[in-house]
Amino acid sequence: QVQLVESGGGLVQPGGSLRLSCAASGSIFSFNAMGWYRQAPGKQRELVAVIISGALTKYADSVKGRFTISRDNAVNKVSLQMSSLKPEDTAVYYCNAVRGGTIHWGQGTQVTVSS
Repeated sequence: QVQLVESGGGLVQPGGSLRLSCAASGSIFSFNAMGWYRQAPGKQRELVAVIISGALTKYADSVKGRFTISRDNAVNKVSLQMSSLKPEDTAVYYCNAVRGGTIHWGQGTQVTVSS
């Protein structure tokens, strides 16, 4: 059973930064892809960033140039560095991992961008 635990969310002012981390219960080496999704109130869950096969990255247009996803196999973590945060980035952020045909989710961490 894979467990993904997110941390690092919180309240930040517009223009600020946060770093989200997702710790996996076991080795992440075999995951085909790991990523971050977010869901704002009243909206569908959307892809924020994904790292595929440990190297290829893809970002939502709305976060390009502001967010950076990284993966550390040695400590079984995937992180999301968020900079220049905007109020529209406010959402619950979920870690996601794919191994074969199985998708795993974390419980989510709230990010609120507000002055």
